[in-house]
Amino acid sequence: MLPAVVKLCCGITYPHLRSMAGLQRTAIAAIGQELTLNEVPCNLHPGLSSNKERQSDVRPVRLREEELSYVQQGQEALRKALEIVEDKNGWKTETIQENGDVIYSKVLPGGRKVFRLEAVLEASPEVLCDVLFVRVEEMCRWNPSISHIKVLRSVGAETMVTHEVTAETAGNLIGQRDFLSVRHCCKQKSRIYLAGAATHLESFMPQRGFVRAEDGPTCIILQAVDDGSRRSRFTWLLNMDVKGWLPKSIVNQALPRAQADFTKHLRRRLTVTPMQR
Repeated sequence: MLPAVVKLCCGITYPHLRSMAGLQRTAIAAIGQELTLNEVPCNLHPGLSSNKERQSDVRPVRLREEELSYVQQGQEALRKALEIVEDKNGWKTETIQENGDVIYSKVLPGGRKVFRLEAVLEASPEVLCDVLFVRVEEMCRWNPSISHIKVLRSVGAETMVTHEVTAETAGNLIGQRDFLSVRHCCKQKSRIYLAGAATHLESFMPQRGFVRAEDGPTCIILQAVDDGSRRSRFTWLLNMDVKGWLPKSIVNQALPRAQADFTKHLRRRLTVTPMQR
Protein backbone atom coordinates (compact mmCIF):
# COMPACT_ATOMS: atom_id res chain seq x y z
CA MET A 1 0.00 0.00 0.00
CA LEU A 2 1.36 3.37 -0.92
CA PRO A 3 2.37 5.70 1.94
CA ALA A 4 0.29 8.75 2.61
CA VAL A 5 -0.76 12.33 3.19
CA VAL A 6 -1.13 16.08 2.19
CA LYS A 7 -3.01 19.07 1.70
CA LEU A 8 -2.96 22.46 0.26
CA CYS A 9 -5.06 25.13 -1.34
CA CYS A 10 -6.04 28.40 -2.44
CA GLY A 11 -6.06 32.01 -3.68
CA ILE A 12 -8.86 33.59 -5.67
CA THR A 13 -8.51 36.30 -8.27
CA TYR A 14 -11.77 36.36 -10.16
CA PRO A 15 -12.87 39.97 -9.61
CA HIS A 16 -16.36 38.94 -8.57
CA LEU A 17 -14.94 36.37 -6.11
CA ARG A 18 -12.30 38.47 -4.34
CA SER A 19 -14.54 38.80 -1.32
CA MET A 20 -14.70 35.06 -0.82
CA ALA A 21 -11.58 34.63 1.25
CA GLY A 22 -13.22 31.65 2.89
CA LEU A 23 -12.56 29.66 -0.27
CA GLN A 24 -8.86 30.44 -0.21
CA ARG A 25 -6.72 27.87 1.46
CA THR A 26 -3.45 26.19 1.43
CA ALA A 27 -2.57 22.77 1.99
CA ILE A 28 0.45 20.90 1.49
CA ALA A 29 1.94 17.87 2.16
CA ALA A 30 2.18 14.30 3.33
CA ILE A 31 2.86 10.66 2.91
CA GLY A 32 3.65 7.79 5.20
CA GLN A 33 5.05 4.36 4.83
CA GLU A 34 3.60 1.00 5.83
CA LEU A 35 3.10 0.59 9.57
CA THR A 36 4.11 -2.46 11.53
CA LEU A 37 1.78 -2.49 14.50
CA ASN A 38 2.87 0.63 16.45
CA GLU A 39 6.18 1.12 14.68
CA VAL A 40 6.89 3.56 11.86
CA PRO A 41 10.22 2.73 10.15
CA CYS A 42 9.89 5.49 7.56
CA ASN A 43 12.30 8.39 7.97
CA LEU A 44 12.16 10.10 4.58
CA HIS A 45 12.77 13.72 5.42
CA PRO A 46 13.52 15.74 2.26
CA GLY A 47 17.20 15.78 1.42
CA LEU A 48 17.99 12.53 3.18
CA SER A 49 19.46 9.51 1.46
CA SER A 50 17.30 6.55 0.49
CA ASN A 51 15.96 4.12 3.10
CA LYS A 52 18.42 1.45 2.03
CA GLU A 53 21.38 3.78 2.51
CA ARG A 54 20.16 4.94 5.92
CA GLN A 55 18.68 1.68 7.20
CA SER A 56 21.42 1.13 9.75
CA ASP A 57 20.99 4.67 11.10
CA VAL A 58 17.20 4.72 11.49
CA ARG A 59 15.41 3.12 14.42
CA PRO A 60 11.65 2.49 14.38
CA VAL A 61 9.71 5.07 16.39
CA ARG A 62 7.21 3.76 18.93
CA LEU A 63 3.95 5.67 18.65
CA ARG A 64 1.11 6.31 21.05
CA GLU A 65 -2.41 5.41 19.91
CA GLU A 66 -3.30 9.01 19.04
CA GLU A 67 -0.10 9.51 17.03
CA LEU A 68 -0.58 6.23 15.20
CA SER A 69 -4.10 7.32 14.30
CA TYR A 70 -2.81 10.46 12.58
CA VAL A 71 -0.30 8.48 10.52
CA GLN A 72 -2.99 6.00 9.51
CA GLN A 73 -5.33 8.83 8.54
CA GLY A 74 -2.60 10.20 6.32
CA GLN A 75 -1.99 6.87 4.65
CA GLU A 76 -5.67 6.36 3.99
CA ALA A 77 -5.97 9.87 2.56
CA LEU A 78 -3.18 9.19 0.11
CA ARG A 79 -4.61 5.83 -0.90
CA LYS A 80 -8.00 7.34 -1.68
CA ALA A 81 -6.52 10.40 -3.38
CA LEU A 82 -4.36 8.27 -5.66
CA GLU A 83 -7.38 6.18 -6.62
CA ILE A 84 -9.02 9.38 -7.85
CA VAL A 85 -5.93 10.66 -9.66
CA GLU A 86 -5.07 7.35 -11.32
CA ASP A 87 -8.60 6.64 -12.51
CA LYS A 88 -8.44 8.00 -16.07
CA ASN A 89 -12.20 7.99 -16.57
CA GLY A 90 -14.27 11.14 -16.29
CA TRP A 91 -11.56 13.80 -16.39
CA LYS A 92 -12.32 16.88 -18.49
CA THR A 93 -10.13 19.87 -19.30
CA GLU A 94 -11.22 22.79 -17.11
CA THR A 95 -8.66 25.48 -18.02
CA ILE A 96 -5.35 25.81 -19.85
CA GLN A 97 -3.15 28.60 -18.50
CA GLU A 98 -0.90 30.76 -20.67
CA ASN A 99 2.15 29.27 -18.93
CA GLY A 100 1.12 25.75 -19.96
CA ASP A 101 -0.44 24.64 -16.66
CA VAL A 102 -3.56 22.53 -17.18
CA ILE A 103 -6.42 22.02 -14.74
CA TYR A 104 -8.72 19.03 -15.19
CA SER A 105 -11.95 18.26 -13.34
CA LYS A 106 -14.21 15.31 -12.69
CA VAL A 107 -17.37 14.68 -10.67
CA LEU A 108 -17.13 12.01 -7.99
CA PRO A 109 -19.98 9.75 -6.91
CA GLY A 110 -22.12 11.91 -4.68
CA GLY A 111 -21.74 14.98 -6.85
CA ARG A 112 -18.59 16.64 -5.54
CA LYS A 113 -16.34 18.10 -8.23
CA VAL A 114 -12.58 17.70 -7.81
CA PHE A 115 -9.74 19.35 -9.68
CA ARG A 116 -6.31 18.15 -10.83
CA LEU A 117 -3.61 20.63 -11.73
CA GLU A 118 -0.64 19.56 -13.87
CA ALA A 119 2.41 21.86 -14.03
CA VAL A 120 6.19 21.87 -14.31
CA LEU A 121 8.03 23.90 -11.67
CA GLU A 122 11.61 25.15 -11.60
CA ALA A 123 12.67 23.28 -8.47
CA SER A 124 13.55 19.77 -7.41
CA PRO A 125 11.00 17.59 -5.59
CA GLU A 126 13.10 17.93 -2.43
CA VAL A 127 13.01 21.74 -2.57
CA LEU A 128 9.26 21.74 -3.19
CA CYS A 129 8.69 19.36 -0.30
CA ASP A 130 10.74 21.64 1.95
CA VAL A 131 8.64 24.67 0.98
CA LEU A 132 5.26 22.94 1.10
CA PHE A 133 5.70 20.61 4.05
CA VAL A 134 8.76 21.23 6.20
CA ARG A 135 8.25 25.02 6.19
CA VAL A 136 4.46 24.89 6.13
CA GLU A 137 4.15 27.54 8.86
CA GLU A 138 5.91 30.01 6.55
CA MET A 139 3.27 29.66 3.84
CA CYS A 140 1.33 32.73 4.99
CA ARG A 141 4.41 34.83 4.16
CA TRP A 142 4.21 34.09 0.44
CA ASN A 143 0.57 33.11 -0.09
CA PRO A 144 -1.65 36.16 0.54
CA SER A 145 -4.78 34.02 0.81
CA ILE A 146 -3.55 32.47 4.07
CA SER A 147 -3.41 34.49 7.28
CA HIS A 148 -2.21 31.81 9.66
CA ILE A 149 -0.86 28.25 9.74
CA LYS A 150 0.21 26.54 12.96
CA VAL A 151 1.51 23.03 13.59
CA LEU A 152 -0.46 21.68 16.55
CA ARG A 153 0.97 18.15 16.69
CA SER A 154 4.05 16.53 15.17
CA VAL A 155 4.59 12.80 14.79
CA GLY A 156 8.24 12.40 13.89
CA ALA A 157 9.42 14.38 10.86
CA GLU A 158 6.77 13.07 8.46
CA THR A 159 3.36 13.62 10.05
CA MET A 160 1.69 16.65 11.58
CA VAL A 161 -1.67 18.15 12.48
CA THR A 162 -2.09 21.76 11.41
CA HIS A 163 -4.60 24.55 11.83
CA GLU A 164 -4.99 27.06 8.98
CA VAL A 165 -7.04 30.23 8.66
CA THR A 166 -7.82 31.95 5.39
CA ALA A 167 -7.11 35.64 5.00
CA GLU A 168 -9.89 38.14 5.66
CA THR A 169 -10.84 40.56 2.91
CA ALA A 170 -13.13 43.57 2.79
CA GLY A 171 -16.68 42.69 1.81
CA ASN A 172 -16.24 39.00 2.51
CA LEU A 173 -19.59 37.32 1.83
CA ILE A 174 -19.09 34.08 3.72
CA GLY A 175 -16.55 34.85 6.42
CA GLN A 176 -13.17 33.29 7.01
CA ARG A 177 -12.68 29.55 6.83
CA ASP A 178 -10.43 27.52 9.04
CA PHE A 179 -9.07 24.00 8.48
CA LEU A 180 -7.87 21.33 10.88
CA SER A 181 -5.87 18.79 8.91
CA VAL A 182 -3.50 15.88 9.16
CA ARG A 183 -0.45 16.04 6.86
CA HIS A 184 2.17 13.45 6.14
CA CYS A 185 5.14 13.28 3.77
CA CYS A 186 7.09 10.34 2.39
CA LYS A 187 9.14 9.33 -0.63
CA GLN A 188 8.67 6.30 -2.86
CA LYS A 189 11.25 5.71 -5.54
CA SER A 190 11.49 8.87 -7.67
CA ARG A 191 8.36 10.52 -6.26
CA ILE A 192 7.53 12.51 -3.17
CA TYR A 193 3.89 12.43 -2.12
CA LEU A 194 2.21 15.09 -0.04
CA ALA A 195 -1.27 14.16 1.06
CA GLY A 196 -3.81 15.21 3.64
CA ALA A 197 -7.32 15.24 4.96
CA ALA A 198 -9.51 16.87 7.56
CA THR A 199 -9.07 15.52 11.08
CA HIS A 200 -10.43 15.97 14.60
CA LEU A 201 -8.74 17.22 17.74
CA GLU A 202 -10.75 17.28 20.99
CA SER A 203 -8.68 20.17 22.32
CA PHE A 204 -9.17 22.24 19.16
CA MET A 205 -12.82 22.47 18.30
CA PRO A 206 -14.19 24.83 15.60
CA GLN A 207 -13.29 28.44 16.35
CA ARG A 208 -15.92 31.07 17.00
CA GLY A 209 -16.41 33.33 14.00
CA PHE A 210 -15.14 30.79 11.48
CA VAL A 211 -16.76 28.13 9.36
CA ARG A 212 -14.63 25.01 9.54
CA ALA A 213 -14.16 23.75 6.00
CA GLU A 214 -12.78 20.33 5.12
CA ASP A 215 -10.46 19.09 2.44
CA GLY A 216 -9.37 15.67 1.45
CA PRO A 217 -8.58 13.19 0.55
CA THR A 218 -6.14 15.29 -1.42
CA CYS A 219 -2.57 14.92 -2.57
CA ILE A 220 0.38 16.45 -4.37
CA ILE A 221 2.77 14.32 -6.38
CA LEU A 222 6.27 15.65 -7.00
CA GLN A 223 8.42 13.92 -9.60
CA ALA A 224 11.70 15.04 -11.13
CA VAL A 225 11.61 15.84 -14.84
CA ASP A 226 13.91 13.36 -16.55
CA ASP A 227 15.89 15.83 -18.64
CA GLY A 228 18.94 16.54 -16.50
CA SER A 229 17.42 19.71 -15.04
CA ARG A 230 16.21 20.28 -11.48
CA ARG A 231 12.61 20.79 -12.56
CA SER A 232 9.65 18.83 -11.23
CA ARG A 233 6.31 17.64 -12.47
CA PHE A 234 3.73 18.97 -10.05
CA THR A 235 0.39 17.13 -9.83
CA TRP A 236 -2.13 18.47 -7.34
CA LEU A 237 -5.53 16.95 -6.58
CA LEU A 238 -7.79 19.53 -4.91
CA ASN A 239 -10.77 17.99 -3.15
CA MET A 240 -12.55 20.42 -0.82
CA ASP A 241 -15.84 21.02 0.95
CA VAL A 242 -16.02 24.73 1.88
CA LYS A 243 -19.10 24.13 4.10
CA GLY A 244 -21.61 26.86 4.82
CA TRP A 245 -24.05 28.10 2.20
CA LEU A 246 -22.65 28.86 -1.19
CA PRO A 247 -23.92 27.96 -4.69
CA LYS A 248 -22.09 24.97 -6.10
CA SER A 249 -21.55 26.83 -9.37
CA ILE A 250 -19.60 29.58 -7.59
CA VAL A 251 -17.49 27.07 -5.66
CA ASN A 252 -16.66 25.17 -8.84
CA GLN A 253 -15.49 28.39 -10.50
CA ALA A 254 -13.47 29.48 -7.50
CA LEU A 255 -11.50 26.31 -6.77
CA PRO A 256 -9.63 25.92 -10.08
CA ARG A 257 -8.87 29.66 -9.99
CA ALA A 258 -7.52 29.07 -6.49
CA GLN A 259 -5.20 26.35 -7.79
CA ALA A 260 -3.87 28.64 -10.51
CA ASP A 261 -3.32 31.46 -8.03
CA PHE A 262 -1.59 29.23 -5.50
CA THR A 263 0.76 27.90 -8.16
CA LYS A 264 1.54 31.47 -9.25
CA HIS A 265 2.48 32.42 -5.67
CA LEU A 266 4.50 29.22 -5.30
CA ARG A 267 6.52 30.05 -8.42
CA ARG A 268 7.28 33.48 -6.99
CA ARG A 269 8.37 31.90 -3.72
CA LEU A 270 10.76 29.59 -5.60
CA THR A 271 12.56 32.61 -7.10
CA VAL A 272 13.28 34.09 -3.66
CA THR A 273 16.82 33.58 -2.34
CA PRO A 274 17.42 32.55 1.31
CA MET A 275 18.52 36.13 2.12
CA GLN A 276 15.18 37.52 0.89
CA ARG A 277 12.91 35.27 2.90
